[in-house]
Amino acid sequence: MTGRERRAVGSLALLYCFRMLGLFMVLPLLALYASDLADATPTMIGLALGIYGLTQAILQIPFGWLSDRIGRKPVIIFGLLLFALGSVIAAMADSMNGIILGRTLQGSGAIASTVMALVADLTREEQRTKAMALVGISIGLSFAVAMVLGPVVASVGGLAGVFWFTAVLAAVGIGIVILLVPTPHSATGDHQEEGARLGFIGRGLVDAGLVRLNFGVFVLHFILVACFLVLPGLLEQTFGVGREQHWMVYLPVLLLSIVGMVPLMILAERGKRPRQMFLLSIALIFAAIGVLGFTATNLLFYGGLWLFFVGFNYLEATLPSLVSKTVFAGGKGTAMGVYSSCQFMGAFAGGAGGGWLLDHLGSGVLTGVCLALAAGWWLVVQTAPVPKDVTNITPTPLIET
Repeated sequence: MTGRERRAVGSLALLYCFRMLGLFMVLPLLALYASDLADATPTMIGLALGIYGLTQAILQIPFGWLSDRIGRKPVIIFGLLLFALGSVIAAMADSMNGIILGRTLQGSGAIASTVMALVADLTREEQRTKAMALVGISIGLSFAVAMVLGPVVASVGGLAGVFWFTAVLAAVGIGIVILLVPTPHSATGDHQEEGARLGFIGRGLVDAGLVRLNFGVFVLHFILVACFLVLPGLLEQTFGVGREQHWMVYLPVLLLSIVGMVPLMILAERGKRPRQMFLLSIALIFAAIGVLGFTATNLLFYGGLWLFFVGFNYLEATLPSLVSKTVFAGGKGTAMGVYSSCQFMGAFAGGAGGGWLLDHLGSGVLTGVCLALAAGWWLVVQTAPVPKDVTNITPTPLIET
């Protein structure tokens, strides 16, 4: 990479990391801290947890289209301002309705596709895959950091303190865009992605290979958000871990899950068994849900949590790479936009739908739904035709959430 490319990728990776920290930090906290509000119910908490996914899913493509017209950086700054405003509203809220409104505005800052387009604008084609992977690594790291940092910040300032912290992160992100991110030579950059054409959206929605991958990322994020409606409460009430100490559980589990990913990646790449490792990772998610949902034993619970994150991290890293390898010629931009929208819709469905199930039918039914979705996904992958380049699937970390 040239010096300009390194600066562009480094600053955009940092921007992405800060923004995703703001979203991820709430994940292990909301079910615990929001329950102290008078109007809190599992349905309302689930809606607050997942509502950002709805606005993200709806606005990803419009924001990307707008960035093609007026430029990437103005759209990114506007999105970060919306995110900061939502954080402030949530921080000042004294009811679930206020938190839901704040989370909705947070999601309205749907800049993921625009940031990735700017990465493409500022890098040469031969460096683009490496650049996307580096940004993806920063997002994966932000998830791990957020799972630990969120409980630490909440132990000092409560849920409001976490939202104020995310507002500061958004402001820092704006500074990064203005001061560090290079400006493309033209209004929308040097790179014009054919995949941004609206005519490709319909094709991406009916392509069998892409449909399977979009279904998979929907299921994965449904399960992720639904699990965090229940897991924090289990840690506190069943296993006696105070909410201020939850980071002490997440930190070793996440670190060990990275270790657990290594054999899967080696077998997928060097052992040329990517399909088998993909199926195994879905099976790990299925087994982990069963353990987490029905055990009251400390060792089994922590083992299930570790299995969950091994499977989740591997699948989250692999799916974007599969999309890029499956997509038809010229449609990568649109395919990733549709993929991201399905990802966010999964988060919304997992929060809102999972909260309703928990509220009206109980945790056992919610666990059963997650198990059914994981099993259905496994069957979809198992019965799918084997791709011609199945031996050339390289995991690349999560691109956006």
